[in-house]
Amino acid sequence: MEKKVAEKKTVLVTGAAGSLAKRVIARLHGKYQVIAVDFRRKVETDADIPSYKVEIFKRGFEDIFRDHHIDAVIHIGRIFAHENTRQNRYNANVLGTKKLLELCRKYHVGQVIIHSTYFVYGASAYNPALLDEDTPLKASEVTMDLVDSVELESLANIYLWKHPELNITILRPCNVLGPGVRNSMSLLLSRPVAPVLMGFSPLMQFLHVDDMADAMMAAFEQNKPGIYNVAPDDWVAYQEAVTQCGCRKLPLFSIPPVLPKIISGMLNWNAFFPPYLINYFKYPVILDGELFRKTFKWKPKRSLNDIFSYYRKNKLTAA
Repeated sequence: MEKKVAEKKTVLVTGAAGSLAKRVIARLHGKYQVIAVDFRRKVETDADIPSYKVEIFKRGFEDIFRDHHIDAVIHIGRIFAHENTRQNRYNANVLGTKKLLELCRKYHVGQVIIHSTYFVYGASAYNPALLDEDTPLKASEVTMDLVDSVELESLANIYLWKHPELNITILRPCNVLGPGVRNSMSLLLSRPVAPVLMGFSPLMQFLHVDDMADAMMAAFEQNKPGIYNVAPDDWVAYQEAVTQCGCRKLPLFSIPPVLPKIISGMLNWNAFFPPYLINYFKYPVILDGELFRKTFKWKPKRSLNDIFSYYRKNKLTAA
């Protein structure tokens, strides 16, 4: 008698239109049954990958859980600060995540991966040299524009401890860069001219989007719930990164402290040098990523030069 082939796990991926999510979906495809979801548009996928354009608050989102037996959720979908108003971001990122976690409980989803951000730590002159996962999240003390990021994490943390059956893993990556990435740092380094604050060049960490996709796969396949920083064990000064990416520097006066924020607002730089992130261009926020690297036996494969050369080459091509 032939042995019955085990059914593939079904994995729902949110934010499917994004560069990172597309890479995660590509890695999942074939080994798992994948469902792609995005609130912005219906993503073109292989014929055997169902794709939905739906907002988490809409009835159609729960229909996906009802129609498919979902084993795991990889939650990458979130609105960046430059993409919408503060209230809409809060509704989507915080209340939307709450709705997602409630549905995961209701439909007995066995694993949830949540993509967070290093911004939750806040940028301060008093930060320790390395920030581990137990460091307090102080971003919301500095700016209201990061409240949604901190509250999303706090919410996920509550579910992590109250509902262990969900096997929640929260990932806090450093700056993720590379082809197709549309976050503020990637948009900044894609420009021919990049603003720099006079007298400041904080150390920063950068991770290639393919390495982040590998990290998310490791977290999913090994299923070790908890909170993890995801970062390499090297870093570089911001102004050096600007140079290596082929950008010309645009020096800005940093005194008084409100001045660069005013300049950013006047020049409508919200997409790549927003006023609420100015402190991240003054003070280092360096993650201690040792816990994730050891727990999941993971390390990035792409070097800083691999990351920066993408931005350099694009500028040479454009020229």
